[in-house]
Amino acid sequence: MNTQTPSLTIGAVAKRVGVAIDTIRYYEREGLLPEPQRRASGYRSYGVGTIAQLRFIRRAKELGFTLEEIRELLALSADRQRGVKAVKQRAEKRLAAIEQRIAELQRVRDGLAELVASCPGHGAPEHCPILRALGNEEVKE
Repeated sequence: MNTQTPSLTIGAVAKRVGVAIDTIRYYEREGLLPEPQRRASGYRSYGVGTIAQLRFIRRAKELGFTLEEIRELLALSADRQRGVKAVKQRAEKRLAAIEQRIAELQRVRDGLAELVASCPGHGAPEHCPILRALGNEEVKE
């Protein structure tokens, strides 16, 4: 995907995208970014296409996609036959997982709110409903 003439250092790319240099190296090791060309000095040399790829990866992570899912999305972005349909399917799957996680967090919030409301905030620790709930074997939902 990096077809432009390489001209940017890893530091310049990191600064333009707003990621750490180590993040770029990690994505290269994970196969999310192609191995960059090297200058005569041995330093990595990147084209502007790398910036677009990194922004894609960063935005996908912000939407909750895993690195494996991002790898699939990158591959599908070049698939003219089934790319868009498959991308939508992946996004729908991610959305369902996020909605499930939100429901779980709401249950946790409600349980914690109930414990906080029942705690007077003073007295002996053995009478604290929060500490008692944390110490019980059964978890109340």
